[in-house]
Amino acid sequence: MSCEHLICARCSGPVVEGRCSTCRIARDEMHRHGLSVPPALVLASLVALLFVALVLQRLAG
Repeated sequence: MSCEHLICARCSGPVVEGRCSTCRIARDEMHRHGLSVPPALVLASLVALLFVALVLQRLAG
């Protein structure tokens, strides 16, 4: 579903334009996709995974 064709009941404007606070809230909820993970968390996870892989390689070899 998209907000391009939705009309706000509060201001009678297209939701996509976000004229009032109700429009903006509805538009934000429509365009929210899944979990938003901060890039710093992804980078920290990759560094931790690399560290664990290196430690396991040292122990195995």
